[in-house]
Amino acid sequence: MPTVMITGSNRGLGLECARQYADEGWRVIATCRNPGNAIELARLKGELEIHALDISDHGQILSLADSLREEAIDLLFNNAGIFDPSPSQLVDIDYKAWENFISVNVMSPLMVCATFSDHVAASDLKKIAIMSSKMGSIDDNNSGGSYIYRSSKAALNAVMKSLSIDLAPRGISVAILHPGWVRTDMGGPNGLIDAPESVNGLLKVIKDLNLKNSGRFYSYDGSEIAW
Repeated sequence: MPTVMITGSNRGLGLECARQYADEGWRVIATCRNPGNAIELARLKGELEIHALDISDHGQILSLADSLREEAIDLLFNNAGIFDPSPSQLVDIDYKAWENFISVNVMSPLMVCATFSDHVAASDLKKIAIMSSKMGSIDDNNSGGSYIYRSSKAALNAVMKSLSIDLAPRGISVAILHPGWVRTDMGGPNGLIDAPESVNGLLKVIKDLNLKNSGRFYSYDGSEIAW
């Protein structure tokens, strides 16, 4: 039975990832900030365990990795992150908030990957997936604005590309993923697809992930996105 660890799994895409992997017979290590409030997550059927993890708390990351030190993790799915619903135009940028976005969306995912890399290397599948966004694509930016969110995801993409190169000698492959515009609490009600469709596509991309296509930026539909 393969094992997946999913951050931010209490709602939205993280919850749907946990559901679909559990349905496929995977053992799911689900993490979220407040397990006591993760009612829907706790109701999932299958081999599931829930752990508290706030990815902005680096001490918690280290502590969880130590408590799971005997575990081999076939897939580490970094889903947790924050979204900026404001357009963050040039005249009203909140520079303090920007620092927090870089910390949570860039630094924290890298620390999760680095801290759990031994767990992944000890597994059979040796895969890491990162939930990014097409808004981090410089090539795709035709509308401007959204300085905070765009830059955090562009930085995440750059960091994970480097990670894919550094982890390749250990046999670990890395996928950088765009889930599409999804109807979730984060994506809002006007999204073009629902969470099950998005996650179903993401899981197919991850299934096809290997060292030859590691470090690339993919949409949920399997198409490659320009940086």
